[in-house]
Amino acid sequence: MNMDWNHLDVYQYREKIALKIPCYRMLYDMMDRLLTVRLNMDEANVAVVGAGGGQELLTLGKRHPNWSFRGVDTSAHMLNLAQQRLKFAGIQLKADFIEGEVGQLEHQYDAATCMLVLHFVRDKRKFLQDIAARLPQGAPFSIASINGDIYSETFSWQMKAWKEHMLANGISEQEWGRFADSIGKHSHPIPALEVEALLEESGFTNVTRFFSAYLIDGWFAVKGGGKC
Repeated sequence: MNMDWNHLDVYQYREKIALKIPCYRMLYDMMDRLLTVRLNMDEANVAVVGAGGGQELLTLGKRHPNWSFRGVDTSAHMLNLAQQRLKFAGIQLKADFIEGEVGQLEHQYDAATCMLVLHFVRDKRKFLQDIAARLPQGAPFSIASINGDIYSETFSWQMKAWKEHMLANGISEQEWGRFADSIGKHSHPIPALEVEALLEESGFTNVTRFFSAYLIDGWFAVKGGGKC
């Protein structure tokens, strides 16, 4: 969670991320079920923003073999990790990958996901607007990120509790320290209410928080103009 995404150490990511984030696999399971209900399509084309790591592709690919995916990520190493995980799991997807930014996606998609990425992005408004621009009206969107006012007392309480969770799961004090020190430097959380406001400003409606664990929240929304 605090690393140079182009460093070879990213390959430890798949081993540790589920130890760090409470209910990590449940988060993705819920993401899948909400997308499935909204899409109700045997075939769909899904944009996966921040596809490195591969958990979205693993979860969705297992359950929707007829869906196709376009994964975009700024890190070649993380994209390679995603492809390795899919190969190891024996999952063959209709998928292609772009090393770069959301703005490099050229087509419209039936749905999009952006899981555990937004807190790394400085210009969150433009980032969300770029995603919205690639979705038709009524398309579902699932997003999760670390959120909160990093200078507030409540943020401090949540961080202390989260630390206990990680240490209990075998994460070292040193690794926790690197993560804690990265907030405000390498990641840039904002309060959850601000995320919701940005989603609405970017053209999403029916914004619904479906997941919360310490400082991580997940939302489900649709591109404005569709019937819900």
